[in-house]
Amino acid sequence: MKPTRTLYSPETGTEYAIYVSAPDAALAPGPWPAVLFMDGDDQFSEAVAAYRGLYKVGGVRPLLLAGVGYGSSYTHPGNRRGRDYTPTAHGHEPASGGSERFLRFLQHTLWPELERRYPIHGDLRGIAGHSLGSLLVLHALFRESRFFTHFLASAPSIWWDERRILRLAHERRERNATLPAQLFLGVGEDDTSSMTGDLELLERQLVADSFQGLRVVSQRFPDRDHYNVLRDAFRSGLAALFGPDACA
Repeated sequence: MKPTRTLYSPETGTEYAIYVSAPDAALAPGPWPAVLFMDGDDQFSEAVAAYRGLYKVGGVRPLLLAGVGYGSSYTHPGNRRGRDYTPTAHGHEPASGGSERFLRFLQHTLWPELERRYPIHGDLRGIAGHSLGSLLVLHALFRESRFFTHFLASAPSIWWDERRILRLAHERRERNATLPAQLFLGVGEDDTSSMTGDLELLERQLVADSFQGLRVVSQRFPDRDHYNVLRDAFRSGLAALFGPDACA
């Protein structure tokens, strides 16, 4: 899938490839909720396929999907996911720890650009990702100042920096136990024990130290691993967050 356009970020100094799939306004007038998907170069086609299949059977409301990429796949030169999706610096990635700047780009540069071009809903804002992209999703959720309202985290990389995201979530709850948001968590049953086990740690933490107003839906996918779970997780996540039975 080719990018719809490119967009420069003054926050990160990077030119991003932006992929957009919008409803037909003649058939489904806006405003529509919008969902930003990370790793747009590699995963946006799976997100669009999951959404279209779900929409065809009435399993989700009209949504605008936007993929955020680099015009370069995963570990290729020019891809900055190791910088943009990580909330803390770690030796595994010399440039890591840049998620705050990246989230500011999503909020202050990309989102206003989408609002100028499409009739999107101002109060229903989704962010979605898989693996390291889901680490960013969780970081966006547990920030003190949140912009997004709906969070789809597929096989999140909770392992990053000795599971620092669990500590960040705990510290966020200690400061403020109110967190009105919708969260979907998913992982393939055949993913690594680290991925499945770490997700269980997060789920237990969210039960033991629950947030007021946070609705959590969790799902395991049989016969799916870290690589072939994408479409299932995106489909179930979109249904849970924006389907007929989802909360507003």
